[in-house]
This record gives sequence, structure tokens and C-alpha cells, in this order.
Amino acid sequence: MAVIELRPETECLWDEVSLGEVMIRLDPGDNRIHTSRQFAAWEGGGEYNVARGLRRCFNQRTAVVTSFVDNPVGRLLEDLILQGGVDMRYVKWLPFDGIGRKARNGLNFTEKGFGLRGAVGCSDRGHTAASLLKKGDIDWERVFGKDGARWFHCGGIFAALSATTADVTIEAMKTAKKYGTIVSYDLNYRPSLWKDIGGADKAQSVNREIAKYVDVMIGNEEDFTMSLGYEVEGVDDNLSTLDPANFKRMIERVMKDYPNFKAVATTLRGVKTATLNDWSAVVYAGGEFHQASDRQNTEIYDRVGGGDSFASGLIYGFLKGMEPRMCVEYGAAHGALAMTTPGDTTMATLKEVEKLVGGGSARVDR
Repeated sequence: MAVIELRPETECLWDEVSLGEVMIRLDPGDNRIHTSRQFAAWEGGGEYNVARGLRRCFNQRTAVVTSFVDNPVGRLLEDLILQGGVDMRYVKWLPFDGIGRKARNGLNFTEKGFGLRGAVGCSDRGHTAASLLKKGDIDWERVFGKDGARWFHCGGIFAALSATTADVTIEAMKTAKKYGTIVSYDLNYRPSLWKDIGGADKAQSVNREIAKYVDVMIGNEEDFTMSLGYEVEGVDDNLSTLDPANFKRMIERVMKDYPNFKAVATTLRGVKTATLNDWSAVVYAGGEFHQASDRQNTEIYDRVGGGDSFASGLIYGFLKGMEPRMCVEYGAAHGALAMTTPGDTTMATLKEVEKLVGGGSARVDR
């Protein structure tokens, strides 16, 4: 019997649907945010990045549920998302009031870091259209009932945006489970999102409730500590080293507390410098623990979105009926490749992922 029982492809319009905010990422390239005079524009958002990765790298049918203000910035986001092939039919468009007093579209300034200088993110996302979403705004019966989806993904970034977005998350998950859709959730703890609304205590209160409806939980050691309250032994103050055996013991505690979890997965990142990381991942599923290939001294071009690309590769494996040990290999390989290119979203191909999973090198392909 498979660890993850999925709805048949033939009864679903979508392989995966994501709920989350999508922002304009403004990237200073090799410069700093506070000194740059020009920025490259990308789209990005933790939950959306998963849908885009599944569509562009793995050729799955995906859609995003979010909200935008109908102005030129919102339409730029639309253009970027459509270039990535993610369907937008469930997007809620809000009218523009002329200056963004009632609602606006989010911006995320991100510099990738280099060497001893870590990556820096500075988001400008207060009062955004996505943060204003509330229960009843989205027709989830249409999404999961009429149209159908095999997999639904959301995360702790969206849940932290406002007092109403966690309720939207739970509303979506309840409907998804009603129709047999698998639900995944990436804890994705961001101190900047929680610090003004109750900090870690509030994060744990919200995420412990959401966790009751999750089938596949994703997060790193900091996420499980800050979002769910599980301490991991043997982690240094900078959360840059982690013994997989210690993480396994923590996962076993998590699975006992949440028997609804069918799988728990995390990336393992040893941060040496911003551009040199040890990289692996683990999944606990079907009562067994599997670790992906341990890639020491992985060179990083842009680390943002690496975890989201891990999630999309992992989900792809499950969607294709792979064994958990292969699902985590696909996730880790895709995450590693995504961090070799700029921007939040993947530029990797399925062929490249399969090559890396199979032990291929970085030799030139001609």
C-alpha cells in the first residue's frame, strides 16, 4: 500500500494547487539593496514557488489561489506568473483606489549575499490584497469539488500575513480533505511576519491548529522549533549544523503528536558561507527514515527558493507514485539546482534533476 493515496488524474483538473501571496521580487544583482540604482523584477512567494516549480520543471498541471490589486503592478505579476505557466483562474482581483490605501500589491527586495555576507530580504507587504483574503472569498467547492485537485499546498508565510489568512488556510484544507486531496504545508517560519502579532507563541498557536489538517508537513529545524515548539538536540546557535539522527528523534515525536501526518520532510543545510553550503534532505514516511544524497560544499548562487524547490521536487515524486526514498532525492536535487540560478523560482529542467539524482556531474553538456 502506498504511503500517499492520491486522487486519480482523470478526475482532477489540477495535479497541484497552491494558496499564498505572490510578490514582485526586486533584485539588485551583485549590489546591495541600500546602494543599488537598478533592480531586476521577478515574481516570488513561498507557496507559489512550489506550484511554479511543479509546472515549469516537472510539467504538472498547477494553479495558484491568491489576490492582487488591479493596477499595472498587479498586471506585471500576472504577466510573470503566466510566463511560468501557472493557471490564474482563482485569483481574486481587487479594484485600485488610486494610491493603495485600501489594498496594494507586495514587494520583496532581496539580495543574494556572498561569502561571509548572508542573503538579505526586506519585504514591503503590509495591507496587501492577499493579506485581506478572508473566509468565504474563495469558492473552494469549485477548486476541489467541481474542478478537482490531487494535491493542495500552503504554508506558514501565508498563514502569518493577517488575522484572517490562517482561517482561509484551514477553510481550504477542510474542503480539500473532504474531496480526498492530499494537503501539504511548509512551516516556513519568518520572524519578521510574526514579531508584531505575538511572535513565536502566536506562530505556535496558529500552526498547531493548522497541523491537524495536514498530510505532509515540511520544515527545517528552526521551523519545527519556532512554529510547533519542538526542540531539536545538537543544533548550534546559528542553526547552521544539524545531526540527522537528532532530527529523526524529533520527527518521531512529531508523528506521535500528529498521527494525521503521512510524511514529514526537511532540508538539511550546513551554512559555511552564503555561497558554500552542505546540502541534503530527509523524509520520514511509512515508518521509515530516508536521507537524500549528502552534497558537501554545494556552491550557492542564490539560496532564496531552495526550500520551495525541494518541496516541489518532493511533491512531484509522490504525485508520480515514487517510493519516499526517491521523493526526497528528487526534492534535494531540485533544490540544489534551483540555488544555482537567480530569483525565487526554478530554472532547472526535469532532465537536469534526473541527471543529478542519478549521480551525474557538472560536466558540460553538448
